[in-house]
Amino acid sequence: MNDDRIIELEIKAAYQEDLLQELNKIVGRQQQQIDRLEATCRMLNERIKSLSVEGSAGENVEEVPPHY
Repeated sequence: MNDDRIIELEIKAAYQEDLLQELNKIVGRQQQQIDRLEATCRMLNERIKSLSVEGSAGENVEEVPPHY
């Protein structure tokens, strides 16, 4: 009886170790994806800022409203 219990505990520990390794792999992939998304967000923010700076340069020109 006691040997069966030890074997059962060893099996559970082995499954938990495998699960932990798999979860670590998943977390690593998710971190890589987060890093790529953050880089994309930074690039988009810089692009938006550059477009708003370019657009604000032309705002000083007075245009005739379309109803004239």
